Amino acid sequence: MKDKYYPPCFEGDGFSCPHCGVWAHQVWYSGLGWRAGVTIGITESGRLEISICEKCQGYALWVDDKMVYPNSSVAPLPSEDMPKNVKDDFLEARNIVNSSPRAAAALLRLAIQKLMPHLGKTKGKIDDDIADLVKDGMSATIQKALDTVRVIGNNAVHPGEIDLKDDNETAVALFGLVNMIVDAMITQPKEVEQLFGKLPQGAKDAIQKRDKTA
Repeated sequence: MKDKYYPPCFEGDGFSCPHCGVWAHQVWYSGLGWRAGVTIGITESGRLEISICEKCQGYALWVDDKMVYPNSSVAPLPSEDMPKNVKDDFLEARNIVNSSPRAAAALLRLAIQKLMPHLGKTKGKIDDDIADLVKDGMSATIQKALDTVRVIGNNAVHPGEIDLKDDNETAVALFGLVNMIVDAMITQPKEVEQLFGKLPQGAKDAIQKRDKTA
């Protein structure tokens, strides 16, 4: 199982390093100072600070509360089992979330719409497809995850009560929800089927007989 992803956050005590990828304590330098050949202080565009990873000693530069170096997304990578057409939108959203949380949220909403056919739902209207999944027994947790991405993604492109213009934290959290959905609906069933397939045929026959008489 992969380590949980903790997105880099301004003045965070620890997070997943944008260089080595593991969670590590971060040392912050603010005001005027010098470390690793980098001068930090006040710039014309705003306050400049540096965080240094205690694991790999890699550094990140922050202007005000935004990470500007390395040019790395604060969002997690997509699940390995994410279908390619869904993953393409996920990665595009990941590339722009730092500069446009609203655009990233809209792309993630599109990503879960493209996920529906891979889950056997082809009505075309995402709300109807989610309703069908609920009828099929989908857990309430995954239903809430789907609807959260759907509603926030809709509000990102249409006037609504949710404004992501300066809400990078909420936008980044949506990436985790999409990965959670893929894990529950694709990865976990696949892993169960692979293990079930290793059972002796006699055991499978007995299980099938039991279920028919239940």
